[in-house]
Amino acid sequence: MGFQRILQNLLAAASIWNVAFAQNGTGAPPGYFAPNSTGVFMTHGFETLLVQPFGYDGFRVRAWPFRAPDASQISFIYDPPLEGPENGQPVGMNFDTRVNGSHFFALRNGNTIIKTFGDAGDTAGGNYRLAFYRVEANGSETLLTSEYRPLKSINPRYYYWPGPGYEFSAEFSWSTGPDEQIYGTGTQQDHLVNKKGSVIDMVNFNTHIPTPVFMSSRGYGFIWNSAAQGRMEFGPLRNRITAASTTLVDYTIFSAPVGDYDNLQQKISALTGRAPQPPDFSLGYLHSKLRYENQTEVLLLAQNFVKYNIPVSLIVIDYQSWAHQGDWALQADLWPDIPYMTEYVKNLTGAEMMASLWPSVEDASVNYAEMQQQGLLAATRSGPGTTDSWNGSYIRNYDATNPRARAFLWDQLDMNYYQKGIKNFWIDQADGGALGEAYENNGQSNYIQSLPFPLPDVLYAAGTQMSAGKLYPWAHQAAIEEGLRNATNSQMGEPCEYLSLSRSGYIGSQRFCSMIWSGDTTAVWETLSAQVATGLSAASTGWGWWTLDAGGFQADPTVYWSNNIDEPQYRQLYVRWLQWTTFIPFMRNHGSRACNFQDAYTCNNEPWVYGASNTPIIASYIRLRYQLGPYVKALFNQFHLSGRMIMRPLFMDFSLTDPNINNLTALNTNVTTQQYMFGPRILVTPVTLPNVTSWSVYLPKTSSANGTQPWTYWWTNQTYAGGQTVTVPTPLEHIPVFHLGSRADIFSANVF
Repeated sequence: MGFQRILQNLLAAASIWNVAFAQNGTGAPPGYFAPNSTGVFMTHGFETLLVQPFGYDGFRVRAWPFRAPDASQISFIYDPPLEGPENGQPVGMNFDTRVNGSHFFALRNGNTIIKTFGDAGDTAGGNYRLAFYRVEANGSETLLTSEYRPLKSINPRYYYWPGPGYEFSAEFSWSTGPDEQIYGTGTQQDHLVNKKGSVIDMVNFNTHIPTPVFMSSRGYGFIWNSAAQGRMEFGPLRNRITAASTTLVDYTIFSAPVGDYDNLQQKISALTGRAPQPPDFSLGYLHSKLRYENQTEVLLLAQNFVKYNIPVSLIVIDYQSWAHQGDWALQADLWPDIPYMTEYVKNLTGAEMMASLWPSVEDASVNYAEMQQQGLLAATRSGPGTTDSWNGSYIRNYDATNPRARAFLWDQLDMNYYQKGIKNFWIDQADGGALGEAYENNGQSNYIQSLPFPLPDVLYAAGTQMSAGKLYPWAHQAAIEEGLRNATNSQMGEPCEYLSLSRSGYIGSQRFCSMIWSGDTTAVWETLSAQVATGLSAASTGWGWWTLDAGGFQADPTVYWSNNIDEPQYRQLYVRWLQWTTFIPFMRNHGSRACNFQDAYTCNNEPWVYGASNTPIIASYIRLRYQLGPYVKALFNQFHLSGRMIMRPLFMDFSLTDPNINNLTALNTNVTTQQYMFGPRILVTPVTLPNVTSWSVYLPKTSSANGTQPWTYWWTNQTYAGGQTVTVPTPLEHIPVFHLGSRADIFSANVF
């Protein structure tokens, strides 16, 4: 299967970024109110709107001033959606009704209605604003949101032209209320599950993956379908999303009954992509550190896993294992026989291997000249195209938005890694723009990094950093997806044989065989607690393939023991962090450790180096992860089939059975930012404070079908009623975990 065929499967004809699976809904469910119009084309002065029924219970709205869009606009949603009344037929730019903003129109799709209205004080009968309603079971209509237009306010569809060309900036606003809650928006290190009150810059950098996909407590979902950088604002009266530079505004909105968040997630994944099923090995223990320096260290590592009788499913070679950035090959003198190494590791431990790659290319790379000649490197709007620095060199990033550049990258990975037995890839620094940080001069002194240089104004094949910067990490994931699908002769959406690990992503990243992790976090208790809300926001965005660095990645310079494997304070933090990873989608260990006694190229990070008393605890959780293998696999299967979330904020399952949950979520209390369901049966609450031997947990009220005492504490088998806070013993050996139903059903995956 050649790259052309892969690209044809990945990229739809209408736009090179409008991806569609072959599978589609086969018809609306019985009783579904099918739309009787293909769309409405509204002329509003120099502005045009196209409103179309889209998917189940949804609408797609596209708006532009002056010039009509063409086929070059970047899109992350499927046309047609994977499920919907379209029955597999693309919607395109179809419409059958024209209006000019002077006449009222209403259009219904399923249980969602769009209606027009005029500005406050408009006595001429204007109908140029949009409002969205849900039809309730009794036939009444509930307002979901409308374009925000009080008597004195900026236009809710606001355009301006900051540069000399046609591309414009856009600011669109919708009404809200103080009681609305917002879930999703990608990931930020903010301790928030409810994003109400947040202002989020849509610029990707390390630990920060802002993505304009969210669910509302009012019972609707929203996708801002744009690759442009911008901002999301969730105020008390107005929600606003901006695009810094674009030629089209494009969004979808869809509804579900209040509290039915699985319904909304199913629609999000029908619009942006269903996740494939991950390879079985990835559901076990994934091991890494910064870094194993050579082949000998990896061979000794494999031997030690056998020696300590600890299972492992993936062993990772981290960054700077290459001679130069952009070689995309292991340095030959340090890794002399890669096929032997991968075969040895596999035979001894059963583990697969993964290697890190960066998008950066330095002048000394064997690939630099050819990539310059072929136009495969990103450039800048001025200067020679260097975008950042690392390890003593200024660098340029390869252009992931260019299909030829992605093919070139995969050719190097295939030749230098895949064909030699390393078939999984860690696409680090994948954020786009600079080299992954929110500052320039990466890797230089703190003083130089502190200088307020602007982030680079990058030029890509797909556009500028301002207009297409959000595409970069998505396209970088696509590069590995295309290569792996080509190598394994498989189609997108089919089960994954191998996978990638990315520090960034965007709308629909779940469609790839690609994990997203929370970035280079600090090794302190506060950061551990922040990761819970981060993972729950990732899930609400539609990203089920989420993970993190167990123990945190880097030391906090203000905490002397941080990340030091020989200090008892850090050992305690590490055990608490590692035990929690048993109950997230992927159990992954990684970090740049410090130590008082060093016996390897870098400080150790293996399960057996955190003290003799802690090794049995760590090993027990790794083994528990394998015991939970059938359960975890069942969770991923449901995520694949319908988008059903794996990590589940408490509002997902209990907002209708426990009125406390809505109130606690609104306030972002620890109950809702530190507790969650891992699938349908397991309630998890990681310990996020030092030196504790007990922990308080709120047990939500469940439906009466679960009995009067549905919650069982994992470690004592004591049962509890819902709707109360209980305090349970939590020695270092125990993370607070409760379950619904029998443990036998969990281990056998008899839970759906």
